[in-house]
Amino acid sequence: MNRKPEPGGGITMAMPIKTGAESDLSLSLDALALMRLFQLSSPSLPTGGFAYSQGLEWAIEAGWIKTAKDLEHWLTDLLHHAMTRTDIPLLVRFYHAAATKEINTFRHWADMTLALRETRELRMEEKNRGRALARILKQLEPDFFTHAAPGIWFDTISGCHLAGVALASALWKIPLMSAASGYLWSWLENLVLAGVKIIPLGQSAGQQMLLRLSSLIPEAAASGFKVKDDGIGASLFSFAIAGCRHETQHTRLFRS
Repeated sequence: MNRKPEPGGGITMAMPIKTGAESDLSLSLDALALMRLFQLSSPSLPTGGFAYSQGLEWAIEAGWIKTAKDLEHWLTDLLHHAMTRTDIPLLVRFYHAAATKEINTFRHWADMTLALRETRELRMEEKNRGRALARILKQLEPDFFTHAAPGIWFDTISGCHLAGVALASALWKIPLMSAASGYLWSWLENLVLAGVKIIPLGQSAGQQMLLRLSSLIPEAAASGFKVKDDGIGASLFSFAIAGCRHETQHTRLFRS
């Protein structure tokens, strides 16, 4: 089975299959990158994404979000505005800086990422998950962190999870559009599952929502690629208020 590259940096798969004594199934390098994307996007990757709701927990307690439809509208707005206008444009710039080993540019965008996280909890999430991902990548890619500006790359991604995702994607030769789509999927899955727990919703309702919202990811990622430097950033007032109010919420399941 051979597939041509998909538009926007999709994964190319070449899987020649032989029969008889010569039976063989081999994966191309691009297919290996696909496996790395699965690993990077997996909820089993121990960066603690499941522990954060990004203000969703307070929005539900406050009555802003009561139903599956409310949650879907909330996440759709975040996808089209926060993720498309902030996270994906930053991921693109991190990726190019990592691919060309431009550490100063990489550090600049890490500082920008933290500056654009509007609440204390969002900044702490970025740092905590970045620190966890940095430890994992140092174990998985020891040669890189030994020979490429020792300490600087590690210190940078230790304070910025998005930077770590981009660095891993570049090191593992995951096509940029695929990396962006995987990042959005991971974010979306975490928040849908948080909503399933808090509202609460049935597991089937959560999976139906994931199916619908994931169909928006390709367009959202492509839109994020078009954002220019001076257009990066978004301000969603309800999202910011929910994040701030969550800091003093009396009973909490999540860290944000």
